[in-house]
Amino acid sequence: MRAILNNIKGDKVIWAVVLLLSIFSILAVYSSTGTLAYRKHAGNTEYYLLRHLSILLFGFVLMYLSHLAPYKYYARISQLAIYVSVPLLAYTLFFGTNLNEASRWYTLPLINITFQPSDFAKLALIMYVARLLAKKQDDIKDFKKGFVAIMIPVVIITILILPANFSTAAMIFTTCLVLMFVGRVRFRYIAILIGIGIVSLALLILIAVNMPSSLSKRFGTWQNRIENFRSDDSEANFQVEQAKIAIATGGITGKMPGNSTQKNFLPHPYSDFIYAIIIEEYGLIGGIIVVILYLTLFLRAVKIVIKSPRNFPAFLTFGVSFSLVFQAMVNMMVAVNILPVTGQTLPLISMGGTSIWFTSISIGIILSVSREIELTQEKEITPKNVEHVVA
Repeated sequence: MRAILNNIKGDKVIWAVVLLLSIFSILAVYSSTGTLAYRKHAGNTEYYLLRHLSILLFGFVLMYLSHLAPYKYYARISQLAIYVSVPLLAYTLFFGTNLNEASRWYTLPLINITFQPSDFAKLALIMYVARLLAKKQDDIKDFKKGFVAIMIPVVIITILILPANFSTAAMIFTTCLVLMFVGRVRFRYIAILIGIGIVSLALLILIAVNMPSSLSKRFGTWQNRIENFRSDDSEANFQVEQAKIAIATGGITGKMPGNSTQKNFLPHPYSDFIYAIIIEEYGLIGGIIVVILYLTLFLRAVKIVIKSPRNFPAFLTFGVSFSLVFQAMVNMMVAVNILPVTGQTLPLISMGGTSIWFTSISIGIILSVSREIELTQEKEITPKNVEHVVA
């Protein structure tokens, strides 16, 4: 154990943020899974607690191992990962496990574990785009050599995710646009990419309307969510209404841990709407603390970006951290009815399996960059320099 603690490097504030978010996660998931436990496991509430604890612990293992790997390896891994992502997404789209009229899940053979390939593809694409941006900085203003080479993988991955998971595709697309802007791609080229995205979405909707299929059903779901968001129909907005009640009854200090009542009415209080349960039990104070923790994670990542000695680790850290915090903000805005229902989980807090593991790997990548910066700074303090300082 001491050897492990001695090898833990990287930004200590980020490690602390991860620990605090995990504590929130354990408390909120244990509280919000009571109804689920009674429905599926004869009231054994410890089942989901132990399951979630084991997932979080394995996530910490993945985070620890990821932070030990030098960040330069992620540039090489991204090349393999992006090529694996494309056929995996295509297979899942047509032959994946169907749930709620969407093929988002791939069931691993033999072990029978399901995961969303979009989580893997998102991380792979961010790493790959960061690598291309760093590699093509000399030609970044050139349309063909700089922009087109980066645009192609972004468009392919987004299109493969879009039919089954619009919100995830939109978030990945937006993250890549922001990363390209930070990477000094010309703004007019980014505007062209936005135009391509709008046209592609319009064509997809046109196809969905005129060709009865599972795609048309997914389009109907998107349309219903937007219409419900704009309407005042309480029955159509059942989830949002229950979330509002949870937030309103939470007050400033909350009902205290385990005392939520809306967890018995919300369909997914342990995932999509877990932020509403946190506010109900921990009040406005608890809700603000969670927001501050995510913002702290992003600000510490930006600090790492500023200290990064090369372009690739800087782009990699920014892309990964922005993606995590962006997803967190979307989840929280849905819970407080600022955005339509999206189905996005709250990173490192919502109950999950592979989503928590990919989040852990993402944070491990950020810590890997921070660790390399620390090691470089330690090497710069040579014995000669130390003697000079002492003198």
